[in-house]
Amino acid sequence: MNFKKSLLLGIAVAFLFVGCSKDDDDVAEFNKPALYWYQQIGNSIAAGNMDKADAYYISLKSEHMRSPLMQTAMMMLAVAHMDNEEYLLAGYYLDEYNKRFGGEKNREYIEYMKLKAAFLGIKDVYKDQKLIMDSINGAGTYLLRYPGSTYTPLVKTILVRLHMAQYLLNENIAALYERTGKPEAAKIYREKNKGSVVEMADITPPEKGFIGKIFD
Repeated sequence: MNFKKSLLLGIAVAFLFVGCSKDDDDVAEFNKPALYWYQQIGNSIAAGNMDKADAYYISLKSEHMRSPLMQTAMMMLAVAHMDNEEYLLAGYYLDEYNKRFGGEKNREYIEYMKLKAAFLGIKDVYKDQKLIMDSINGAGTYLLRYPGSTYTPLVKTILVRLHMAQYLLNENIAALYERTGKPEAAKIYREKNKGSVVEMADITPPEKGFIGKIFD
């Protein structure tokens, strides 16, 4: 059974327990079996209460660090946070997973998921310039490290979208400087685009952000 099938099976098992445990919001809980915390994580995700799911994960981690349920719990939370558009938290769980369980068989998938989470986490190209640059570097590294990856087409698409975002950002800043009578500053940003792998002719500026559109 490959890694992705094992992961899906583990998540399915977690949700089989949804509804089997009680909601003890007002009771301080501790010294519970690992399976109990795991069930509560599944219940909380199903109910859309990610704060509580995170809290139950902390309990699972603090009381049962070596439990085999930790592996699936981490990935379950990473996927749930990504589905909830909480990409920083998704990245946190993916990092935790990689540290403890990353290996030859699953590292390619985990690093792809981290790249996807970072990419989807770009909400404002003006505020997220560093994240764009880091993601461009990360995508390039991924393609070099895993040249025959199943995820190569998606990573290449991510990389092109990132280059487009960076190009439009530089062009918009240059245009702003031109409007405010600062041609030298505008020239600096247009110079940055001269080395880009995309050109303005390749880009149709969207009405809304296009960063995450390939995953819609």
